[in-house]
Amino acid sequence: MMTAYPPQRAEGAAAINAKIQISIDVIDLDEALALARASVAAGVDWLEVGTPLLLAEGLHAVRAFRSQFSATPIVVDLKTMDGAGLEAEMMFKAGGDMVVVMGQAHDASIIEQVKMARRYGKQVMCDVMLCADKPARARQAQDMGVDYIIVHTGFDERNLLPGLSPLDDLPAVLAAVDIPVQAVGGLSVPQAIETLRMGAEIVVFGAPLVISGQEFKAADPNFAVQLREIVQEVRAAG
Repeated sequence: MMTAYPPQRAEGAAAINAKIQISIDVIDLDEALALARASVAAGVDWLEVGTPLLLAEGLHAVRAFRSQFSATPIVVDLKTMDGAGLEAEMMFKAGGDMVVVMGQAHDASIIEQVKMARRYGKQVMCDVMLCADKPARARQAQDMGVDYIIVHTGFDERNLLPGLSPLDDLPAVLAAVDIPVQAVGGLSVPQAIETLRMGAEIVVFGAPLVISGQEFKAADPNFAVQLREIVQEVRAAG
């Protein structure tokens, strides 16, 4: 039986029961687990094993997160471009609940990842970063069976071209699909809350707000306090 994580979309207002996701983008597993514990204590709903952590620690990180956070949904940011079904199976067996395939991948990769997710009762997110027509690709991904769409302005892209934001693409993607959407990429707290008011259903925090925008480490030694305040602000807005 597939776990149903999506909150209910509320058009034109902050989403009801919006989920808060924290992207753990550090490269040391002990530090990652400490940040994850602080995140759960602060009220975060979903933990993301970020791509830098996955590259550094691999399946060990996913297993460690599952071991320590048995009741918390875990997103594994694979950014898969090929071998999508096999990669997803590895992460599902290790304890991941959701995996990420890139919208620029071949249709076959998206389909294979969805098939594997169905086999394990898990879910797939499709990241439309750098797709030439993000709304159209999001709709195609929905039709292929993905469970979520990620509207993402990348780390390098926004560092090279200041001012770029996933908010630029979010309205058109929201209009194109019926499944839950999240926006990610250097958003401030007010911007993140605005994504909910626009119709997004998951708000994601990572670089540079609570993770450094220049290196893969926590941005603030008072991470726990900062994140607790962020969670409270998001909840109050909803």
